Amino acid sequence: MSDTDQEELERVIAENPETVARFVDHLDAVNELLDVVELGGDALDDEMVASLAGTATTLAEAGDGLATDETVRLADTVGENADDLNDALESLLALQRSGTLADLVAVADVVALGADAMDDEMVSSLAATGSSLGEVADEASDPDTVRGMRTLLRAMGHAGDSDVDYAPVGAVGLLRALRDPEVKHGMAFLVGLARGIGREIDETA
Repeated sequence: MSDTDQEELERVIAENPETVARFVDHLDAVNELLDVVELGGDALDDEMVASLAGTATTLAEAGDGLATDETVRLADTVGENADDLNDALESLLALQRSGTLADLVAVADVVALGADAMDDEMVSSLAATGSSLGEVADEASDPDTVRGMRTLLRAMGHAGDSDVDYAPVGAVGLLRALRDPEVKHGMAFLVGLARGIGREIDETA
């Protein structure tokens, strides 16, 4: 070290005595740690070194196996839906504590056993029933059918009104009622209903 460097070092030490003291303390600690590591290294035999090397290799391979595109996407999905997943887990835990989860599992087992016990004939029968129900649903959703059912239901509601007084009607009263425009419209509806029923009977016969 030149005289200039020596003088500069002495000047820095004189200006920062506390910093230099802390540095020296840390340096002592580092030296002690290095001594311990050196002693530990000397104490390791070849078998221990090989074992540590194998463990490090296994950990590295495991890390490489986990760092796939699928696991990265899974981690991203979990992070994006953390709140929803937390709510779902809380709901699942609540079902578990109440015993409902066990009941649901038991029901699922019964359904699975029932499905396994079904033969081909039963499956075909259920399929036919499902198809028939689908056809009925299609018919019920037809606009004309909906309009006719709505008309009939509303008429039944009016007829069942508790404020209406139904007096006995004889032949003369019936003939008089047939002259009422509303009754005529109702009779036309009933005649159309009867005609539609007859048409369906003829087509399915």
